[in-house]
Amino acid sequence: MTQPIPASPQDSPFARKLTAFVTLSQNDLSVMSDLYRRRRKFAVGIDIIHQGQTDQSAYVLASGWACSYKILRSGGRQIVDFQIPGDFLGLRSVLFRTSDHNVEPVTPVRASEVTQGELLDAFSRTPRLAAAVLWAASRDEAMVVEHLVNLGRRTAIERMAHFLLELNARLRLVGMADKSGFLCPLSQYLLADALGLSAVHVNRVLRELREEGLVTFQKGRVTFDNYDDLVTLAMFDRAYLDHDGPLLA
Repeated sequence: MTQPIPASPQDSPFARKLTAFVTLSQNDLSVMSDLYRRRRKFAVGIDIIHQGQTDQSAYVLASGWACSYKILRSGGRQIVDFQIPGDFLGLRSVLFRTSDHNVEPVTPVRASEVTQGELLDAFSRTPRLAAAVLWAASRDEAMVVEHLVNLGRRTAIERMAHFLLELNARLRLVGMADKSGFLCPLSQYLLADALGLSAVHVNRVLRELREEGLVTFQKGRVTFDNYDDLVTLAMFDRAYLDHDGPLLA
């Protein structure tokens, strides 16, 4: 499942995401466009970023989905989050000496490679772009906090409902979803690794949500059958995503 590449970086999911927080000038957008100079393709299942690697580049995801994850010594895997078009892949990897996680494509991916020097140069040329990227990183941190609450305190059905609502909100921000639902390439095994459940339990929870008339996840599409009741079930408060319009005009 891939998305068409916008005609210009200014029309990209990355630009839509950042301008949700900061109103960027033409100069800001021009500097942002420089981050798109090296476009690369990645196949499913082959890591883009490797845990423990040094001097790692970051990437701006243009199309496709990826997941960031940690591998335990036992061989188990915990998916930390999924990345969608407009997201940075491995932003911490260009600031830390050693990458602390892996990133793997879930679908075929197109992404622009960005080195530490290029990123810092862009920030020096346009502080507003730096502020927008800082907002994006802060929002990602807020999502990780919610994911910890998911794993620690929410029931399996609340966990799934909250996760699907969060994905919907993120995709709506970049023009890839609406209140009725969204296309989703995630398998039950990927959902299990992200939500701390078994694949069998994921199947059971999705069936329960469908039978209660709340959400249907079939054939690669999530359909909200009763969005408002799903929000109530998940106690979903989208304030942590900070999608209410630019703060810096």
